[in-house]
Amino acid sequence: MDPELIQPWGVHVTPSGQVLVCGLSSLTVMQVDREGSKRLATLISNEDGVRSPISVCYNTNNFQILVGL
Repeated sequence: MDPELIQPWGVHVTPSGQVLVCGLSSLTVMQVDREGSKRLATLISNEDGVRSPISVCYNTNNFQILVGL
């Protein structure tokens, strides 16, 4: 629903219930609420060098977000 999230793709739910989603065309990875209707944070964007993110996951061993381009 967020106008800054264009072509949502690659959704991941962390063990703590956080919802992460890639914006394939908006060149972003965002955290959204559980319903997917509200953006909570933009984690990375085109300004960080992201190009066409298609997958995202959270590594619980080292507490890192991994993004596939």
